[in-house]
Amino acid sequence: MSRVCVIGGSRYFGKRLIRRLLERGDEVTVVNRGSAPAPEGVELLVADRNDEAALRAAVGDRHFDVVVDQVCYTPVQAAIARRVFEGRTARYVMTSTIEVYEHEDAPGGVPEDAIDLSAVTVRPELPWGDPVFLDEHYGEGKRQAEAVFAAAPAFPYVTVRVAHVLGGADDFTGRLEHYADRLRAGEPIAVDVPGHPSTYIHVEEIADFLAWVAGAEFTGPVNAHAHGPLDTADVVAAVRAVTGGPEPVYRPVAAGEPASPFSFARAYGMSNARAEGLGFRFSHTGDWLTAAVAESLTR
Repeated sequence: MSRVCVIGGSRYFGKRLIRRLLERGDEVTVVNRGSAPAPEGVELLVADRNDEAALRAAVGDRHFDVVVDQVCYTPVQAAIARRVFEGRTARYVMTSTIEVYEHEDAPGGVPEDAIDLSAVTVRPELPWGDPVFLDEHYGEGKRQAEAVFAAAPAFPYVTVRVAHVLGGADDFTGRLEHYADRLRAGEPIAVDVPGHPSTYIHVEEIADFLAWVAGAEFTGPVNAHAHGPLDTADVVAAVRAVTGGPEPVYRPVAAGEPASPFSFARAYGMSNARAEGLGFRFSHTGDWLTAAVAESLTR
């Protein structure tokens, strides 16, 4: 049994992670702002993780075998967590994102060492508290947050770079609905030309992976995605298989013009070789794509 603290985790794959931790007998503590009650058998600590004094007071003298941080988006948040949990955890797992590779381009799959975190400039003075700024700099915020943990680590850490997540009736992103709405209306779908495939993972599989990471001992960045990259047409075909509608009509967009959610002008799909070398076995998107779309759209 391990003592695990989850920061966030009240929705989507975070709540699935908590269920897996409980099922294997871990002692689970959740930190959130009180926006969601803790599941039965979970200790709830109410604090805003952006308020260092409040977070420190809520944690108190507790010590954990591992902290899984589901909601670290900025270098400011990472620095607060690093100070608060130094000496209070044996290991730290930050949920990161494929979007940290916004400057990389590798058609064969981007490996973790494509980013030298020691060379990333950390800028805590930027307006990370502005939701619009944060949304526009999501990948950079995660990238700088990773760099904070990598610089003279206060504890052994892992950053899990999560691929695009699909599946679940509680998918709140609206990305698949974007395609379903256009197919039903016969409206054109905006795509990058040339477009590139990217990497994906099912919501249940990323919960499995995070639970596995929480119980492992390796450190450093690790990519998490299923085999079988998908391009826009693959996603649209799966949506059409669920919702019906006419043949899709695609509208090419100019460079810099917004495209549909899963259209990419860069080849920044990831490589999962490190994770599989460490012992995790990923699924193939072909085994679950249509079912994942149906989970999200038929609710």
